[in-house]
This record gives sequence, C-alpha cells and structure tokens, in this order.
Amino acid sequence: MKRFREAVEASDIEALVQTLSPDIVFHSPVRFHGFEGRETVGTVLRAVMRVFEDFHYTGELHDGNDTALVFRARVGKLELEGIDLGTVDPSTGLVKHLTVFVRPLSAAQALAAAVGKELGLTS
Repeated sequence: MKRFREAVEASDIEALVQTLSPDIVFHSPVRFHGFEGRETVGTVLRAVMRVFEDFHYTGELHDGNDTALVFRARVGKLELEGIDLGTVDPSTGLVKHLTVFVRPLSAAQALAAAVGKELGLTS
C-alpha cells in the first residue's frame, strides 16, 4: 500500500490506478456490492479524488499483507474520517482488495451524492 498512499498523496490518479491489480475488488462505503476490475475501480477513484477536499492521511496500521490507511477529508462543508483498508498481492505488489469506511453518516451520504453526480448517476 506504500505506492498506493504515495500516489494518493501526490494527487496522481494515473499512478494510483497503476497500483491496482487488474482484478481488484473495491468495496465503497455507499454500495453493498463491490466494483471489480482496474478500469472500473479507476473510474470510481477518479470521481472520489475530484470530490474530496483537504484529503490527508493521519495514520497507518499493518498486519501482514493488509494495511489500514486512516484519513480525513471534506466533502463540501462536511468533514469526514475514514479508512482505506487494502490487501496487496505479495506476488505482484499490486492492491488486490480495497475497502473504504467513512464516518459520520451525513458525510457518507454527501460523498455518495457527490460521487454519483461526478459519475453521471444523479443530477
């Protein structure tokens, strides 16, 4: 997750997408079913990076191939806290699984609406 974090902190979405396994599964905080595949997940993460403001990591925890990256950001006027929980495939060094948790609920709802708008899913 080191390369993933560095790409996020550099706001380099293309470098970020290259850290993802071609068969990545991404579970967002606002949808039950995961997004699958580098292209699809890349599209979602591009939208998220356009929506988040003042994004910064505040902590990092490791357990084997799993890493939790703790962050803070804003969506509009709402502040949020979250965790990027990622699993790296040791044979490729690429992120194979990513789950994002966000709190509070009001910020998660604002994030869902803003990302939906970015993706053209809502008006």
